[in-house]
Amino acid sequence: MRLLRCADSGLLVELDELAGVLALYNALADRPPPGVTDLVPAARTLLLRLDPQQADITEVERAVRSAPTGQGTLADRGQVTVPVRYDGADLAEVARLTGLSERAVVQAHTATEWTVAFGGFAPGFGYLTGGDGTLHVPRRSESRTRVPAGSVGLAGEFSGIYPQASPGGWQLIGHTDLRIWQVDRDPPALLRPGVRVRFEEVDP
Repeated sequence: MRLLRCADSGLLVELDELAGVLALYNALADRPPPGVTDLVPAARTLLLRLDPQQADITEVERAVRSAPTGQGTLADRGQVTVPVRYDGADLAEVARLTGLSERAVVQAHTATEWTVAFGGFAPGFGYLTGGDGTLHVPRRSESRTRVPAGSVGLAGEFSGIYPQASPGGWQLIGHTDLRIWQVDRDPPALLRPGVRVRFEEVDP
């Protein structure tokens, strides 16, 4: 574990793996140290945002180092079912990379429950883990300049849904009409850390 101070308003904790990030997030989420206003998990880091008027950063560091970190999974935040048309531009490439048929790729993606581990890249974009290990594929060698909103993709161990049109390099296997990010919704992000996701195939 490595702790890096971000001026007086943040503390970045670097860890060896995602399981460690989730364990620390779990330990601090329900009872954050005084002055900690937000916790932002990522693949190998946890950012603690601080209120400089209330936080004693030395005490926050001590709380982080002494936090119990036995559970490497997030607290359950409910389940979302995502209807998907599996007609993505990279479905055939994913089948080639995995050695599966296109039909088997779809079956593997829908058969397993995924969990949002953390958000990033764009508002509302959730990195989903826990899927079938056969679907681990690399990012595209060349990113697209525009990926349509609702595109469902794979990259490494993660699956994800693009909340709005943006550049991106994930392997696209399908599309959903579900609104993943909506500013007038509370909360705006449908896919938040701890939310469980089931993908459900619908007719093209």
